[in-house]
Amino acid sequence: MIKTLYPSFRRWSKSGSVWLISDTHFDDPDRESMGYKLTTEDHFRMIKLMCHKNDTLIHLGDVGNKEYFKKIRAYKVLILGNHDHHPEYYRDYFDEIYDGPLFISKKILLSHEPIIGECYLNIHGHNHIGEM
Repeated sequence: MIKTLYPSFRRWSKSGSVWLISDTHFDDPDRESMGYKLTTEDHFRMIKLMCHKNDTLIHLGDVGNKEYFKKIRAYKVLILGNHDHHPEYYRDYFDEIYDGPLFISKKILLSHEPIIGECYLNIHGHNHIGEM
């Protein structure tokens, strides 16, 4: 168990590993032009091989085809990204859904995009610096 997490998030690590992923963009027609080397199927297969029933999978946004997440047996947490829909859209696919950055401990922040600040670790997906 990760004891430095706030009590409400400690259950994520109680009986397994905690995995973090972001920007899967599963089945996104622009996936290849975004620089992805793996197909959606290969990417999904790798996640499924690593992430097991007692684990927690935290997705930091930009899911793509949500149907793939029905097949992952882990406890699933989603921090919505800029390509994601309203939280209700993912209700049957993720166990917890957050519509914005989330402090999971005094010094750890999860987000889709980087958040500039001091004195904490920001674990995030890709950054949008330089995008038009």
